[in-house]
Amino acid sequence: MAVTAYVAVGGNLGDRRAYLDRALAALRARPGVAVTRVSSVYETAPVGGPPGQGPYLNAVAQIETDLSPDDLLGVFLDIEQQLDRVRAERDGPRTIDLDLLFYGDAVRADARLTLPHPRLHERLFVLQPLAEIAPGVVHPVLKRTAADLLADRLGLRPAGPSPGRELTGLRALVTGSTSGIGRAIALELAAGGADVLIHGRRFPDAAEETAAGVRLAGGRSTVLMADLRDRDQCLKLADQAWAAWGGLDVLANSAGADTLTGEAATWPFERKLAELLAVDVTATTLLARDLGRRMKSAGGGVILNMGWDQADTGMEGDSGELFAAAKGAVMAFSKSLAMSLAPEVRVHCLAPGWIQTAWGRGASAAWQERVLRETPLRRWGTPEDVAAAARWLASPAARYLTGQVVRVNGGAVR
Repeated sequence: MAVTAYVAVGGNLGDRRAYLDRALAALRARPGVAVTRVSSVYETAPVGGPPGQGPYLNAVAQIETDLSPDDLLGVFLDIEQQLDRVRAERDGPRTIDLDLLFYGDAVRADARLTLPHPRLHERLFVLQPLAEIAPGVVHPVLKRTAADLLADRLGLRPAGPSPGRELTGLRALVTGSTSGIGRAIALELAAGGADVLIHGRRFPDAAEETAAGVRLAGGRSTVLMADLRDRDQCLKLADQAWAAWGGLDVLANSAGADTLTGEAATWPFERKLAELLAVDVTATTLLARDLGRRMKSAGGGVILNMGWDQADTGMEGDSGELFAAAKGAVMAFSKSLAMSLAPEVRVHCLAPGWIQTAWGRGASAAWQERVLRETPLRRWGTPEDVAAAARWLASPAARYLTGQVVRVNGGAVR
């Protein structure tokens, strides 16, 4: 099982931002390491070391890894060497420095590595970016959250939502949140301060892992399992979700049938169509109508459904026809539902383009080339790209928008 770890990245020699960006790119390229969140970049005066050093640029990254702490340390040292790090004197100037802050809840102290990092709770240049992306992560020795440690260091605490926590107090349900886009949306809403109910169908351990990520971000989380192909289970999920915290403020209908990978890829057209209509269309419709009406009666809420950017422009082949039928229905339904639930409830439909989920990671060279050719930004999208749009649409910043289909597709117009 992957472990959540936090890495401090910084340096004060050469083109500081370029070195920082290259270090993060090198981390992303390493097998067994997935960079899931990166803080803002902070400029700070040097702490310790020889006099006369220039200021540092610092950031913190959250990663998911199946590497051991020792292997991860080896990766960091290799990246530092590639980026011209020279260890001439203790705390001396450097092009780049990668420090392992937390590795899950591991506690360790030996000649090679100390976990958690022994001085992280004393360093504002670590606590500030760490609390930005993971305010709820708990120091396993001090038993204090990153937000608490930062407040202790600053001598002040926000009286309301902290900056970057614009969703504080909101209660969300994200369907299909054990992996892919749904998981990314759940974690992004939590990063914004929301409490998030996690839904899955087959893998309770994966659902609990996502819920643990929500809690690390400082939010409440509970797992609800349901097979959305079953009408009665859909309606039961709506009841359970509404009862869990006395209502909901955000519904993200991210669950979708996977007919592209595994055994389902071999199914005949008609069976794939039935699966997509059951999960992507019927379940989305039932949940959005049921919970949307409760939100309207309660005075407000946001519903985010999931479409497809090529549903209304067309794509050749069985998959194009299947997803156009299902996702085109969801996009049209979302616009009508927005009119039914206004003005209390805002409804949108996210329409992702080429997003590198399970199918994208294993796509052929021809598909890889096609994606880059058809996408003006010249890269695959990520689940985190979709999640960032979802967070904004759920926030007060999008309060004058409803009924929109938001294409998260790198600028593709086809």
